Amino acid sequence: MPMAKRKSVEIALVNPPILEGVFRHQLYLPIGLAYLAAVLEGNGHEVTVIDCQALEIDHWKLRAKLASLEPGVVGITSMAPTIRSALLSALVAKEACPDATVVLGGPHATFMDEQILNEEAAVDIVVRGEGEQTLLELAQNLSDSKSLHTVNGITFRSNKRTVRTPNRSFIQNLDELPKPAYTHFPLERYRLFGRAILPVITSRGCPFQCSFCVTSRIFGKKFRARSPKNVVDELEWLRDEHGAEAFSFYDDTLTFDKKRIYEICDEIKNRKVGLPWDCQTRVDQVSIALLARMREAGCQQIFFGVESGCQEILDAVNKRTSIEQNEKAIRWAKDAGLFVTLSVIIGYPGETRNTLKQTLDFIRRVKPDDAYLCVATPYPGTALRTLIENIGWKMSSDWSLYDTTTPVFENPDLPSEDIRKIRRAFYDSFYSPLYVFRQLLKRNFYGRIMARTALNHLLWRIKSTGTSRGKISEKLLNTKVKIRQKVVPPTPFKKT
Repeated sequence: MPMAKRKSVEIALVNPPILEGVFRHQLYLPIGLAYLAAVLEGNGHEVTVIDCQALEIDHWKLRAKLASLEPGVVGITSMAPTIRSALLSALVAKEACPDATVVLGGPHATFMDEQILNEEAAVDIVVRGEGEQTLLELAQNLSDSKSLHTVNGITFRSNKRTVRTPNRSFIQNLDELPKPAYTHFPLERYRLFGRAILPVITSRGCPFQCSFCVTSRIFGKKFRARSPKNVVDELEWLRDEHGAEAFSFYDDTLTFDKKRIYEICDEIKNRKVGLPWDCQTRVDQVSIALLARMREAGCQQIFFGVESGCQEILDAVNKRTSIEQNEKAIRWAKDAGLFVTLSVIIGYPGETRNTLKQTLDFIRRVKPDDAYLCVATPYPGTALRTLIENIGWKMSSDWSLYDTTTPVFENPDLPSEDIRKIRRAFYDSFYSPLYVFRQLLKRNFYGRIMARTALNHLLWRIKSTGTSRGKISEKLLNTKVKIRQKVVPPTPFKKT
């Protein structure tokens, strides 16, 4: 996406620290920042990425780092759980570099842009939605404040009022994007149980409008995708240049375009990429033949957002699928030899103990390899948030709690404490010693990961309850020995 080059700007891109006490999911490589860095560098700007989360840099160290760099622009990414840290990072950036333009982007900032600018003077500009072209154009126009009005997709202050420029048009040809600039990131910090699993995004936009999701509002309702050749070129590049040992496709619905995913699988096989990969998709976007082809091309894990085992809740979240479709897709995937992971939403408005029991019974019935019980979370920009506001239920204003593990609104039909207890009891039952043995027997990468995960949960459970005796302890001791023998270090992947 070349533009006429102007004066280059030194830009610092910041992945803000995780504040103490904030729930921390698995560390995910911020691929959005990697794309921003690549686009900016490709247009002559000097870029430094400060990945605070991976490098365990706190706000004091961030301040010192920025002071030493003296960048002209500081770009900070944000999601709901990290917004407080992002705003602290903006304040630190202004203290360290008073003349720098501080820019905030990401999903949370996209929908809370005016509130952020009204409450935090350290933030100069908010980039909304798809950010590559916007930040690039912004960097090219910083020398002339009047020209900011011509940059689409930003919100800023002008004459003591907030200005929102029109939304930016989406990038139509994603093949024009450069490869993400991973040289700026400490990739060794993102290894999972010793393995380098690198992310790949091959498409943007979602035609589905689930009530708990903002993808279609950030990236549009139209599905836009990279070509199969372009995708597999990147897979080879990740393997050969960055030492990838597995790939994780971050697309919301990788299999939406059936012809394209068949061609991607054929390219992977024909070019002998030879590494395992995982992906996520919808249950109504797969077939027996497609899942078999994916498995042949190295796919080992598939993630389905089934959302509920109760049709009433499925309809409420606007999933546009059925219980029967969920069961069928899971069965097909298991028959294809795939590791099946499910995600469900619990505590959605209308949820009761009975509807939640239907969901838990569904999970037990279909026997997935892993399951995420995500607490319904009303992120800014979602239809879910609007629904709760209209109902008038009390909602937490502490964004750090918006982590999908913590109830943040009060559902009178299913109190928060009940949700916590039911969720905890499910995992205590699901991650059993038998589960650990079953995953070890699968002898694939994802099975070994889940065996370790389940063992950690069991050991934590024993430690937290003070239990150190009985049959469960004996089983765990034997399991731990076997896992050490089989998993640490992991055995090399076999070429497919």
